[in-house]
Order: sequence, then C-alpha cells, then structure tokens
Amino acid sequence: MTQQASDSPALSASLTRREAIAGLAAGIAASAVPVHAQAAAAPSAAAALLDDAAWRLLALKPETATALGIDTGAHAELRGRLDDRTAAGQAAVAALVRADLARVEAMPEAGLDHSTRTSLAVVKSAYRTALDGFSLPYGDVTVGGWRNTPYVVIQNVGAYIDVPRFLDADHPINTSADAEAYIARLAQFPAVLEGETARLRATAAQGVIAPSFLLDKAIRQMGASLSAMGSGGGLVESIERRTREKGIAGDWAGRARAIVTKQVAPVLEAQLAELIAQRKLAVRDAGMHTRPGGDAFYAWALRASTTTRMTPDEIHKLGLESLADLQGQMDPILRKLGYTSGTVGERMTALGKDPRFQFPDNDEGRAQIIAFIQKRLTYIRAQMPRAFSKLVRGNVEVRRLPPAEEPGAPGAYGGPGSIDGTIPGKMWINLGTTRLHSTYSLPTLVHHEAIPGHVWQGEYSNQLPTIRAMLAFNAYSEGWALYAETLGDELGAYDDDPVGKLGYLQSIAFRACRLVVDTGLHAREWSREQAIDWFANTNGSGVDEVTSEVERYCSWPGQACGYFIGRSEILRQRARAVAALGKAYDLRDYDNAVVEGGNVPLDVLAANIDQYIAAKKGV
Repeated sequence: MTQQASDSPALSASLTRREAIAGLAAGIAASAVPVHAQAAAAPSAAAALLDDAAWRLLALKPETATALGIDTGAHAELRGRLDDRTAAGQAAVAALVRADLARVEAMPEAGLDHSTRTSLAVVKSAYRTALDGFSLPYGDVTVGGWRNTPYVVIQNVGAYIDVPRFLDADHPINTSADAEAYIARLAQFPAVLEGETARLRATAAQGVIAPSFLLDKAIRQMGASLSAMGSGGGLVESIERRTREKGIAGDWAGRARAIVTKQVAPVLEAQLAELIAQRKLAVRDAGMHTRPGGDAFYAWALRASTTTRMTPDEIHKLGLESLADLQGQMDPILRKLGYTSGTVGERMTALGKDPRFQFPDNDEGRAQIIAFIQKRLTYIRAQMPRAFSKLVRGNVEVRRLPPAEEPGAPGAYGGPGSIDGTIPGKMWINLGTTRLHSTYSLPTLVHHEAIPGHVWQGEYSNQLPTIRAMLAFNAYSEGWALYAETLGDELGAYDDDPVGKLGYLQSIAFRACRLVVDTGLHAREWSREQAIDWFANTNGSGVDEVTSEVERYCSWPGQACGYFIGRSEILRQRARAVAALGKAYDLRDYDNAVVEGGNVPLDVLAANIDQYIAAKKGV
C-alpha cells in the first residue's frame, strides 16, 4: 500500500466513506499552519498560503507534480510515488481540502490585487465543490478536475488505464534516478489496484453497479491489458525503450517484467474477476436515476461540470433550442452542396459516407490522419497573432491512444504539458478505427484539443501560481476549447471550405446534442439505445462515434454539459465587452483576458471580464 494509506492503519475499506473522511479531518486540520485574521493581508501572506496549499495537495497527488514537471529539487521524492486510490487515500484528500479551505476562507482580502483575489476565489470554488462531492456516499471525486464518476473502475476510468499511460507519456526517463522512480511506481501499482478493487466491492454493496454494457467494454479492455502483461507488455517496453535511447545502463526491462508478471498481473486478474462478478448483477439501465441516491449525485455532477445551478430541464431545453439554431445555419450550406432532401441530420449522415472525406481504415489511413493533423497545426499556429496580443509556445505532440484504451475512449482529447516545457502538451487521437474521423471534422478537432484549445490555454494557466495550474473547471476548460473552435472559424479556417464549415457547425451542434442526451439519460429515463439513435439521426454523426460518446456520458454523468454552457458564457462575456468598449474593443485583448485570468468557474470569469473592461476604460 502507498505511504498515505499505511500511515493511517485505522482507515480500512470497512469504514464508510463519511467515517473515513471525518476520521482524518481532525488530524489534518491540526497539522495545518493557521492563518490568523489580520486587518489587511499582505500579498506575500496570500501568495505563501496559496503555494503551501498547492504543495500540500501535491503531496497527495504526486502524479500531478510529475505531469507539471515540478517533482524536482526538494520535491524530487514525489517522482517515485503514485496517487493513493484507496478509500483512505480519498479520505486523506477530503480532509486536507477541508482544512485548507478553512485557511483560505480566513485570509483577509483587503489590499490584495485582482489576480490574487481570483486565485483565492478559485480555490474556494474548487474545494467547496469537491467537499460536496466527498459528502456523497460513493463516487470518484476530483479536486479541481473534470472526471467525476459514480463508478471506481469502468471503461474509461481506473488505474488499469491511467497508470500505464501516465508512466509512458508523463513520467520522464532521462537519468538512472528517473528509471528507479519508474520502477518504484511500478512496484506500487499492485497496491493501487487492490485499493480500487476494495472500493469497487464497497460501492457494489451500496447497490451502485455500472450498467452491463459498460462492464462488458471494461472487461474486454482489462482482459486485453492482462493478456499483454503475460510478457510484460507496454509497462516493460516503455522503460526498456527509453533507457536504451538514453544509454542508461541496467537491467530495467528485467526488473520491470518481474514486477508486472509476478505482482501486477495477479492483482489485475483479481480486479477483473470482481468486474465479472458485478456483471452478473448488472442491469442495462443507463442513467443515474436508477441508482441509489442517483438524483443527488447527478445534481452535484451537473453543478461541478457547469459551475452553475442550472437544472436538468433547463439544460435539456437549452440543448434543443441551440441545436435548432445551429442546424438552421447548416441547412443553406448543405443545399448549396446539393444535399436538399431530408433532415439536416440525414443529410450530414449522407455527407459522412462520401468517400472523398474519409480515410482508409488501415495503417495507411492512420498515417494520413496524423499527417493531416500536423498540417492543420501548422496552419492554425500561424493565425494566433491575430487572436492574442501575448502568445505562448503551443508546445504540442500528437500521439495515438494506446490501442487497449481506444474502445472506451472518445475520438480525441488533449491537454498542456509541464510548466517548464520539457514535457510537451498532448493531442491524443483515437485511431482504433479511422471511421471516427473525416477530413471535414479533423480541423475543428485540432482547434479544440490543441491550438488554440486545451494545449494553448493550459500554457497560460501554467504561468500562474502552482495551485492555479492544478485546479481546473470543466465549464471553463471545455467551454474555452469549444470557443477555440469558433475562433478557428472566425480566423478564416473555412473561408474557402464549405464542407469544413459544416464540420465546424456539426461539432458545435454535437455539444448542443450532449446537453439533450446527458440529461435524457440521467434525468428522463432514456435508454442507451434511445440516446444513440437520437444522437446519430439528429446530428448526422457516425454510429461508432456516438456509441462511444453515449457510453462516456453514462460513466461521467454531467461532464458533457460543461462544453456548450461554458462556450455560451465566454461568448456572452465577449458580447458584453464589445458593447461596453465600442471602438476600444480588441479581440486579441479580450482573448488574453480570458486565458490569462486562468481556469476559473464561470462567475469568476465574469469578474475577470469586469476587470478587463474597467482597465480598458481606464477606470
């Protein structure tokens, strides 16, 4: 077991979630350095508090420290540890968050600059939301993150997916010390899996079992991972390849193989057995409304995802109304292209079958997709001076998702690299089948995942205090990425490409559909099949893509609703800035105000734009 768990022997899987969290709260609160209220807080005191809070959380989230490239120097020991996914580990995070929230709330804000007040507001929002999630009787809760789920291990959640990808993509191997840290983390992997399996059993005992179709997919994926471990698999290949490339002497492959085959594989086999046992009890009901306490979990998940108090009915209505508007824009373009019969969805389905816009479903087609993405990155990078007054590097690497992960993954996802730039941002592309992609959908995907989307925006956040690089809000993250698609259009990406314009509009409509489908599944008793049929027919998206999407919404309730709601708010704030500033408005300055303000909840975004408008007016 990892260090945090072994330090708390009284916190076992037999304790309830609430008991475990309450048991740790007093100890962590006592260990916190109190911040006494003062007449006016010096900026240095606030900065010190934010920095201390960051490192206290990173001590429990060492994988984040590695991903940010800050597990060095005095914090180098973090490079040899994995996150603790046991019940005790979750409780430790919750107790720390509660203690540090009290410290932040006690910090007087008089005399602080706007940026520091924003950072304090961000911590308060992220920590309060996380604590509300931890108070629920089950679920995987992230602090300042987007992947909240009622299910501990499923087709797109769990250490069996996360740890191999993390070790290969984020854990650096440049020295023998790095390789030793890799081995140390690999040795902790069995305890991480055991902790998850214990939580799986505890959640099942509460009557919370994933839908049968999700378990089927997870079982296939885990079985494939387990099969590969017979000879070591990717966990061994990664350290073998990278130590060889760096000329680092040692029997790294042999040591890794012994751990994987003798320690990791048996524990993963036990986790697979637990999923198979739960599959016998599972039902096909897709939504949270059929799970114990599901309505409460979904209400919290929606709030965490959107940073609003919008109800499922309000979100469902917004999706339908927005979809009608977007398809109204698509209709005349389709007519000009000769697609005149049927609904917009039917005509987009026909467009998607046109071989002119498809890639061969083989390795040649996969190579064509990677080359296409690289070409689009070159184009959009050159446009950035037209949209931003201050630029970042846009350090991005395009990588195929691990094949074992592809069946349960979306078409692509992306994020920034380390703070110092040594680990590039990633655009992960799902190439399990090339049918997931087309020549008219890939450009906007590049804008969303890479530039000026997730990778680009994240590089601005990485320039802020450490705690700000760690904490993110789904509505902002995904809202910005969807707004980035709009920027691509406004910068002329489709001026001579009507089919590409349709791909862009379909992408935005896709996110409007998500509002309808997510609330349909979890609040309106839609079945998986009903959701897939409605989505594919209404938006004209491919069935392969839509199936993976719908199943994703079943495992991450509410997450899909952050995209469109966040984009809508960024555009609403932009319209407000245009109206307030008139001729003084500059798109480049507005965009920088949004990204330099960092990843924030939507109410804090509004406050940041207030500050931007006032500064431009000289108030």
